[in-house]
Amino acid sequence: MGLDRYEGGGRDRDDTGGDLMGRTNEPPRLPGGGFAAWSRDRLAVARRGADECGDVWQLEPGVYVAATAGACEAVLRRAQDFPKAPSPLFPPLKGSNEAPTAEERAHAHAARMRGLRAQAVAARVGEIAPGAALFAARWPTDRDVEVLPAARHALAEIGVRYLFSEDAPALLPFAARLFLAREVLVRPSRWEWPRWVPTPARRFRTRQQAAFTDALRPVVRRRRASGRLGDDVLGQMLQPSSRYGALPEEAVLDTLPGITVATFEAPTRAAGWILLHLARHPEAADRVAAEAASLPADPAATTSTHLDDLRYTRALVHEVLRLHPPSWLLTRRTAQRTQLAGYTVEAGSTVLVCPYTAHRDAREHPEPDRFRPERWLDSPDAPADPGAFLSFGTGPHGCEGAALAMATLTLLTAHTARCHRLSEPPGPEPGYRVTTFEGLATDGLRLRATPRAPGQPRPR
Repeated sequence: MGLDRYEGGGRDRDDTGGDLMGRTNEPPRLPGGGFAAWSRDRLAVARRGADECGDVWQLEPGVYVAATAGACEAVLRRAQDFPKAPSPLFPPLKGSNEAPTAEERAHAHAARMRGLRAQAVAARVGEIAPGAALFAARWPTDRDVEVLPAARHALAEIGVRYLFSEDAPALLPFAARLFLAREVLVRPSRWEWPRWVPTPARRFRTRQQAAFTDALRPVVRRRRASGRLGDDVLGQMLQPSSRYGALPEEAVLDTLPGITVATFEAPTRAAGWILLHLARHPEAADRVAAEAASLPADPAATTSTHLDDLRYTRALVHEVLRLHPPSWLLTRRTAQRTQLAGYTVEAGSTVLVCPYTAHRDAREHPEPDRFRPERWLDSPDAPADPGAFLSFGTGPHGCEGAALAMATLTLLTAHTARCHRLSEPPGPEPGYRVTTFEGLATDGLRLRATPRAPGQPRPR
C-alpha cells in the first residue's frame, strides 16, 4: 500500500519539501484544533483533522498527526526516521545488574517471537480455548454485569498461562498488581514530572515490578538448574542461541513485566468493544454462535483447524478492531528532518499515528462507519483488497502478540456467543463511557447475558 494512492493536503508542492514560493512546507493546521479542543474530544478532532486536512495535519507547532493509512504506514515502517520513543513503563530496576545491551535485547526479542509467532500460537490453541470457555461459563446470567473486570481477569489467566505454563498460577497475582501499577502510572495528571522524580505512582510501579521479578527469578533458576526449560515463551527465552549463547538472567527478566501486562491489557479493551457489538448486532452474534457450535465439547481438544473454521467470528473481531482499535494513537519522534506525505517534518517533532482515522477512510473501506464483518471474508462479495488494518501496528515495532491476541479474542467471542445472547441495559443513555487517554475503551460497560439454550452443558 503505497503513498502514491493519496494526494496530499491540497497545496502545490515540489520534491524538496518546500512549496512553490520557497517556504517550508509544513502540514496544515486544523482551525480550532489545538490542544484545548483535543483534550475535550480527541476522537472528534482526529476525525475533523483527517477530513479537513488530509494525510498529515498539525495539532500544535512540532506536533503532527498522521491521519490516513498511507501516512500511518510510512511512519511505522520508517523506524529510522520515526523511532519509537525509548520510555519503557517498566525500566530496569535499581540495584539489579546493568541493563541488557542492545544485542541482548535483540536476542530476547527473537526468543520471545519464537513463542509468539503465528505457528507457535496455532500449536497451543488447546491451551488458550479453556480460558475462553471459562469466561463464558462464569458469566452470571439475567442481570447486568460490568464487563471489563471479568474480561481482564480471564484474559490475564490466558496470557500469563501462555507465557509461563504451569508456573502461571503463582505469577498471576503479581501480574494483576503490575497491571494496577501501570494504570496508576498512566492516569491523567495536571502535572508532568521529570522521569527522575520518584512520584508515588512511580514508587508503586517499582514495588510491583520488583515483586513480580522476585517471584519470577526462582522460576528461571529452577528451570535452568533442572534442564526442563519448557516450551512456553519463558522456555523459549531460556533456550541458548547458537549465535548469542544463553541470555543473562537480567536480560530474561528485563522485558517480561511489560510483555506480561501486554498479553491482557489491550485485549481487554478490544473484548469490551467486541462484546458490545455482539449485543448490538444479534444477527451477527447468531452467526457466530452457529459457527461456534462446531467447537469440541472439551475446550482443551480445540486445534488450529477448529480456530481456522471460525471464519466469520474472526472477521467480526477484525471488523470491531478496525472500527475501535484499542491502541488508537501511537507516538513517534522524528530523528532528523524528513518528508512525510510530501510535507516537511522537522527533527525532534512528535508524530501521532492514528489508526482510528486511517481505518475510517472511505478510500480504504467503503462505508467506513458501517459495521460489516463480511468485508474481511474471502468471498465473491468481499473486496479484493479489504483495506488497511493497523490495530496491531506494522513495521519493526508491530505488536509482538498479534497472533496470540487474535486467537484469544476469536475464541472468547465464539464461546460467549455460543453460550449467551447479550444485551445492553435499557434506557436512552449508553451503559459505558468511551475513554481515549491511553487507549480506546468502553469504561464501565455493563451487559446482560441470557442463556441461548437452557440445559446445555456448560464448559468446565
